[in-house]
Amino acid sequence: MRKLVVLGMGMCIVLAFSSCKSSESAYKKAYEKAKQKELTEPQNTVPTDVAPLVSAPVEAKVVESAPVGVRREKVEVVSGVDGLKDYSVVCGSFGVKANAEGLKDFLDKEGYNAVIAFNSDAAMYRVIVSTYADRSSAESARDAFKAKYSNRKDFQGSWLLYRIK
Repeated sequence: MRKLVVLGMGMCIVLAFSSCKSSESAYKKAYEKAKQKELTEPQNTVPTDVAPLVSAPVEAKVVESAPVGVRREKVEVVSGVDGLKDYSVVCGSFGVKANAEGLKDFLDKEGYNAVIAFNSDAAMYRVIVSTYADRSSAESARDAFKAKYSNRKDFQGSWLLYRIK
């Protein structure tokens, strides 16, 4: 009798293990089936009612602006000779004055009369290499400066500043 009980229990265990499949595969199959169903169903988007946009009349304002390609800023000289003209070539901008002073010292050693100007709106110190009354002279000077220091990537971002008085 004991043999029959052991044999019966063994058969039950074998039957239990052989009939159960991994629960992971059942979840995976259900996920894949749902994903396939989602991909095969057409996407029906129902348009929603949108209220018409009513705009108020806009008054045109004439704003004096700097020429295209030139930044327009109100700056005041904090270091160097104050003789800024309308257009200046800026080769560096810093939030810390000491960094601007370091670049100014380098440029002074290179033979430039560099100037540091402060833009209070942006809280930035602008290091100016040269300054001119007309835009074309300033553009030529900027291009010459970039060409002279073609190996310095930081100077390749030099730009023109139009000083607001």
